[in-house]
Amino acid sequence: MSKYQQPKIEVNFGKAKLVIFGVIGLVLIAVISSTSVQIVESGNRGVLLHWSAVDTTVPPLEEGLHFVVPFQDKVVNMEVRTLKYVKGTSGASRDLQTVSTEVTVNYRASPNSVHVLYKEVGLDYENRIIQPAVEEVVKQITAKYNAEELITKRPLVKSDIETEITARLTPYHINTDVISITDFQFSPLFAQAIESKVEAEQNALRAENDLRRIEVEARQQEQQAKGVAAANVAEAEGEAEAIRIINEALAQNPNYLEWLKVQAWDGKLPLVVGEGGTPFIQIPTK
Repeated sequence: MSKYQQPKIEVNFGKAKLVIFGVIGLVLIAVISSTSVQIVESGNRGVLLHWSAVDTTVPPLEEGLHFVVPFQDKVVNMEVRTLKYVKGTSGASRDLQTVSTEVTVNYRASPNSVHVLYKEVGLDYENRIIQPAVEEVVKQITAKYNAEELITKRPLVKSDIETEITARLTPYHINTDVISITDFQFSPLFAQAIESKVEAEQNALRAENDLRRIEVEARQQEQQAKGVAAANVAEAEGEAEAIRIINEALAQNPNYLEWLKVQAWDGKLPLVVGEGGTPFIQIPTK
């Protein structure tokens, strides 16, 4: 019975070997296919490595699917979108005041030079290049200004920091979009001194405004007094002129006084009469 079973076992073993070789072949094909197809993700550029060395003769690969030589070539993704780096740094101003500065840098790797950046620095270029550059530049620029100037000349300080950081990062093929000073912090003692100075300046300005207001009001009162005086003088001059005219009329015509009496009488007999029965009538002087 064993004579008849032996060939059957050999046939089954042969089929098993074929299945094993087939599976191995499929695995090899899958591995080769996966290593020969490389994908550069959106917002990235691909750095081509040839036997783990950067191939600088080939420009960075664009986004999408790329075919490479299996096991020999590899593609490393490097992001070229704008990234944000925030760094707080403590330093001293020119007048030796402690200054804490927070700077925000929006940067991105140059799309056409990421392979050079990867070769010279690597993927961790933020910690290796950007961080020390920002720290050194901020301390260097704040030391050029007094603490008060850091506040009053903030746009100029920002411009100096931006120019210097850009100059430090450009040789490494790192582009800066926007660099901002997001915060300035000083020691409590200096902050109190600045607050007192601002308050004193405001009080001085308020006093100056009050003085100007008093001067204006005094000039107004002076002009008003002059106007009243001029009006009184004019009134007195008018009355004097009226008296002069009446006196001249009386001197030239004695009957002028009787005429004035008649003009002033209202037709009623007066309650009081003068001597000789002559009605007493008040004659206006003007």
